[in-house]
Amino acid sequence: MNQTWKVIWPYLKNKYIIAITVFAVWIMFFSQYSLTDRFRLAAEINEMEQDKEYYREQIVRDSIRLQELTTDRENLEKFAREQYYMKKKNEEIFVVIDEAP
Repeated sequence: MNQTWKVIWPYLKNKYIIAITVFAVWIMFFSQYSLTDRFRLAAEINEMEQDKEYYREQIVRDSIRLQELTTDRENLEKFAREQYYMKKKNEEIFVVIDEAP
């Protein structure tokens, strides 16, 4: 133990080593660009990239659905019946709700 202090002590007395160590700790943990902030921002960017890809897929899917609804009257009628429970004259609609046990 005593031998290790003899090796470490000159480095602990060196003001440049102390300044560099304090600076490195400050940059890593306390500054605006700290490592923890960098990891958090990288995870947030990754999540946003995934969201962006999901929304692009949704836009394509909805564009295709919109094209189908605007070009074919049967698809429009089917959509109105399924989504908004619309009906023709002299027709009844029964909505069945599944209740999970």
